[in-house]
Amino acid sequence: MKLVVVSNRVARGKANEPMTGGLAAALLPVVENSGAIWVGSSGRVRDGNQEPFAEIESLGSGALALLDLPAAHYGGYYEGFANSALWPAMHSRPDLIRATREDYLSYREVNAFMARALLRFRKADTAFWVQDYHFLALGAELRDLGVTNSIGFFLHTPWPARNVMSGVPHARELIEAMLAYDLIGFQTEEDCENFLACVQHELDLPVHDGMIVSRYGRSRAAVFPIGIDVDMFAQYAAKSASHPEVSRLRKSLNGERLAIGVDRLDYSKGLTNRIRAFDKMWSDQPSLLRTASLLQIATPSRGAIEAYGNLQTEVAKLVSDVNGRHGEIDWTPIRYLNKGFGQAVLAGLYRTAQVGVVTPLQDGMNLVAKEYVAAQNAADPGVLVLSKFAGAANELDAALLVNPHDIDGMARAIATALTMPLTERRMRWEAMMGKLRRGTIQQWFESFVQELAETQLDRSANAPLMPDRVDMWPRRSAQAGARIH
Repeated sequence: MKLVVVSNRVARGKANEPMTGGLAAALLPVVENSGAIWVGSSGRVRDGNQEPFAEIESLGSGALALLDLPAAHYGGYYEGFANSALWPAMHSRPDLIRATREDYLSYREVNAFMARALLRFRKADTAFWVQDYHFLALGAELRDLGVTNSIGFFLHTPWPARNVMSGVPHARELIEAMLAYDLIGFQTEEDCENFLACVQHELDLPVHDGMIVSRYGRSRAAVFPIGIDVDMFAQYAAKSASHPEVSRLRKSLNGERLAIGVDRLDYSKGLTNRIRAFDKMWSDQPSLLRTASLLQIATPSRGAIEAYGNLQTEVAKLVSDVNGRHGEIDWTPIRYLNKGFGQAVLAGLYRTAQVGVVTPLQDGMNLVAKEYVAAQNAADPGVLVLSKFAGAANELDAALLVNPHDIDGMARAIATALTMPLTERRMRWEAMMGKLRRGTIQQWFESFVQELAETQLDRSANAPLMPDRVDMWPRRSAQAGARIH
């Protein structure tokens, strides 16, 4: 089977390239070793009908194909529907959903554009594996082009409760389109159950053991918790001491204990609550002043979206307030950086910190949590403080699990982590490392691909379409406007 992996963002195989957890960083090592073709956005847009692929280059034993997306639809697709409607919904923020009809049309047009571009790589034995919320409808677009190959999909974000998802314009149509995939993968059981509840409610389709029958045939929803390349991260961390930035950080601490947070600057990450928790900790436990600080790396993203611009302003003000309240001439409580780092450097920063603070309000998996654990020194490991609303909490239950809405509780947990004895730190770390090694990114990749190969979509003339349900599947016109039902 020839595999084509599709995502909006890609990585280019450089350990010093800034990446903060997430899809691209996770996929890179397995795509490099699998021989797959990885297709994604070049980060540029195009006009007219010129060749859409800006670059096709080798990537390990496979290839990386970078696609210039259409300029006329990119804004509505990316900043519009994907990140102003789907992203807030996926993270249970219906109050932030903003979408126009034009945004949705652009989202569908970019999905259709990607489908046409993918025909270049289709052969009889090709399987397509589509990643994340940017391309919920890509499978349906491929089917409309006559593609009968196996097509899988994996969602890296949570899938929200039915009442939240129903607030997304055209949610029913998108859920229907997702049933064009043979295999639909989720991070957690809760995400999978939420999706199946949406299928039953929005489409009135029966579900049996994760199997759904629609006009496309049979598709299956299942859980595949994503992991990381544990050995690679451990190696990066072990070699990191000589890196100039890591070395400078260690020298600057002068024996001070360090907590670290590494996030995109996003409202789902709980950054304001985290900063308030540190403020509360220093106020309640002044013995930790000058002896424990926070390094918060917050990489800006989606700055053109109002909610993100507002968040950046709010976080910067909070950091300034806390530093002004607790800081001294020769000590800064919070070191706040708005830039990214490559994984080799991040591994060293993780190892330097005695506490990793990963406290999203809602998250799919949050691979930073797993990266922090993998980077620790076995002889003297740090402590992970982890939100119970991150997918990683289902596996890393030996972390100090917190409710990110409970500022007092987080403050106490962080203080506990900073003062935890070595024996307990080792016990917790060993338990978490055992789970990381049983669920690596390589195992995740192989299990999904194997199940996709075994899951065949039934498109025969005998596909069990109910006669009284035929009218619920409207035929789509070739015109984009006809996609709005």
